[in-house]
Amino acid sequence: MAHDTEVLVLGGGSTGCGTARDLARRGLEVTLVERGNLTDGTTGRMHGLLHSGGRYAVSDQASATECIEENETLREIAGHCVEETGGLFVQRPEDPDEYFREKLEGCRECNIPAEVLSGREAREVEPYLASDVKRAIEVPDGAVDPFRLCVANAMDAENHGARVETHAEVVDLLRDGDDVYGVEVRHDSGPGTRDHGAAGTTEEITADYVVNATGAWAGQIGAMADLEVAVRPSKGVMTIMNVRQVDTVINRCRPKGDADIVVPHETTAILGTTDEEVDDPDDYPEEEWEVDMMIDTLSELLPILSESRTIRSFWGVRPLYEPPGTGTQDPTDITRDFFLLDHDDRDGVSGMSTIVGGKFTTYRAMAEEIADHVCDKLGVRASCDTADAALPGSENLAVLERGMDDFGLRSPVARRSKQRLGSRSEAVLETEEPNPVLCACEGVTRAEVQDAINQSGSDLNAVRIRTRASMGNCQGGFCCQQLACELHPEYDEATTRAALDELFQERWKGQRHALWGEQLSQAMLNYALHATTMNRDRDPAGVDERIAFDAFDGGPGGER
Repeated sequence: MAHDTEVLVLGGGSTGCGTARDLARRGLEVTLVERGNLTDGTTGRMHGLLHSGGRYAVSDQASATECIEENETLREIAGHCVEETGGLFVQRPEDPDEYFREKLEGCRECNIPAEVLSGREAREVEPYLASDVKRAIEVPDGAVDPFRLCVANAMDAENHGARVETHAEVVDLLRDGDDVYGVEVRHDSGPGTRDHGAAGTTEEITADYVVNATGAWAGQIGAMADLEVAVRPSKGVMTIMNVRQVDTVINRCRPKGDADIVVPHETTAILGTTDEEVDDPDDYPEEEWEVDMMIDTLSELLPILSESRTIRSFWGVRPLYEPPGTGTQDPTDITRDFFLLDHDDRDGVSGMSTIVGGKFTTYRAMAEEIADHVCDKLGVRASCDTADAALPGSENLAVLERGMDDFGLRSPVARRSKQRLGSRSEAVLETEEPNPVLCACEGVTRAEVQDAINQSGSDLNAVRIRTRASMGNCQGGFCCQQLACELHPEYDEATTRAALDELFQERWKGQRHALWGEQLSQAMLNYALHATTMNRDRDPAGVDERIAFDAFDGGPGGER
């Protein structure tokens, strides 16, 4: 029977988008579905570390070797998504000397470049390190923008003919006997780019082969076809500071423990993390004490953190997996390797495979392995080129650097635009229209916002992950409404207000755990601004009848 597509990829995180890109570049017809925005799951909730492999050089050398190989590949193919910060594994007086030696030897055994720095030399690299730091190991860690990288993979997949559907939740797997042949999805606002004003629909999508790349949700998807995928979701908290206290990735050099890494990311620094197993990747407690512990513990490495401003916190869920019967109790001891589960071989159910485990840094290698597997299943002879083919935006960064002056890219704002857009800068920024800055914290221009709207419809959170607008110190307090205005005139008022409400709620969600000191003042200012300028605590657009201005003379609780 004829199917709608050759390969159906479930999940719009890094592995799903990487798989769709790989298969599309090999000439296969590909459809990807994701229940939220791209990066809606684990990919959009990580600290942005591009692993050198140093973190696993003692405990999991296979993963460490894989990390350094993919680290070097991503620097080449995704230069506009990667900042080459370097990294330090820092030893405090109470941290064991033996482990420091094991870490150094492990790095060298895994071909990870590693150099020992004295405490003084480490503080020359990062002046805010504690004065009693003994020494450090320097490794080629980096910082990566997961949103930008994931979107670039999806764009390349689309450029090679793939269909990418966001806000399309899988509600059922289609199974006939011992064969999985597709899914039923529920579209939030119909197929295509999102429109908050459009009604939702359902659609059955059939395929020759289905790839379950839903990470921590892979078990829930498998259960729809009575297949067991024993993912062990593990939550971790990350806390975002208002500025970069460091320009180098800082790791604590000790066997294992919570709160042991600081990653410089764009204009901020991200503190991480914890590792606690949970039952449901959508429903788990977000505890304020976790944030307090993060700041207190990492202040031992960087004392300045104890007096710095926190702008938000968020939690992510790792898709940990180990073969049945392994029986590891502590989630920190579960391997970070990835596993390809062929349900035909394992369960006698054809038409679908699941890929689980792994890390963001190794997403491309995971995608290559599952794509090789799918091609073998479908009898397709085509090789992978994703390790050599640059992603959109990274095609020729050297030429871009030489041409920076063409668009005034020596200015701080334009430099940030160039960093985000990479080699797409000319196509996006070359406009005859006025191009003011709409998000002052992140230096995002109107041209970038309009480019993102063209890709994602009325979804302002999708605009956010493409541009970083609203992700700075004010957390959208000064720019959310300006982003919403850019939806006019293509979208009507009701659609625009719905999109604005959704963006506000997403921005507020992460601030709830950072309401003290200056950030509490910022939240109060945001509330006052939106209540007084847009009456958002008593919005007239939510009332059917016409309302006179004098109705508000009594304030939010006054009589009409």
